[in-house]
Amino acid sequence: MTEQTAGRRIVTNMALSLDGRYAGPDSPEDMGWVMPYAHTDVARDHLTSLWEPATTALLGRVNAEGFLGFWPTVIGMEGVDPRDEAFAKWLVGTEKVVLSSTLGDAPWERSTVVDRPAAEVVADLKATGDGDVLVLSSASVIKALLAADEVDRLALTVFPVFLGGGPRLFDDGLPTGRWTLVSQAVGEHGTLALVYDRVR
Repeated sequence: MTEQTAGRRIVTNMALSLDGRYAGPDSPEDMGWVMPYAHTDVARDHLTSLWEPATTALLGRVNAEGFLGFWPTVIGMEGVDPRDEAFAKWLVGTEKVVLSSTLGDAPWERSTVVDRPAAEVVADLKATGDGDVLVLSSASVIKALLAADEVDRLALTVFPVFLGGGPRLFDDGLPTGRWTLVSQAVGEHGTLALVYDRVR
């Protein structure tokens, strides 16, 4: 494991297709292509390994509305996987920072809305508190943090589908740098869970 020099780790998590997309070409908010793979043991264990050391969730507005609209309903649901319920309880109970220029007050408990660049927000978060800051599938936030070289741990689940178009996570012009693979797991349907740490 790569040692961090100071402060908290900024950990980003994103699902990608095999052709490097995080959404399809027609409807960026349609995550239906993820669902057959998100319910696998490897995907659930991967997410658990990310949220357990985290004390703050960082989300963009769109993902906040999606995550915080869905996950609280999982708590107490009949037949729910214990890993899903544990994540839902963590998400409800943890500190949440939502980046948005359009939201006023946060409609969710333990949430703060911030209208500032992602890199500035994580600089403040890294200087205070403890535990990882987990960026949950918010592509715009992750892309901004990658561009600013502010990601300490990059977690990916790669699903064996081609979307044939749509937005990519890794844009041209990112800062050069090396990453080291700290964990890998292969699961059902060929799902691949990868975790990389930034070498500084």
